[in-house]
Amino acid sequence: MTKETTSLSCPTCKKPIEWSDRFPFRPFCCERCKLIDLGEWASEAHRIPGEPAFDDVLSGELEQPGTRH
Repeated sequence: MTKETTSLSCPTCKKPIEWSDRFPFRPFCCERCKLIDLGEWASEAHRIPGEPAFDDVLSGELEQPGTRH
């Protein structure tokens, strides 16, 4: 039985890579591309569509300075 290797493109730079131990940062081609992607999520350049978990208008009421419960 032959084992086929799955090929894909790096989500950041689109460089073709294979899903194997040769690419330990898969699905990224390298650590740099992995960190670029992480930075985009952290800066909210990437977002998952949907409704917010809480209403931003009311979020100020959750933690008002100087009040303790």
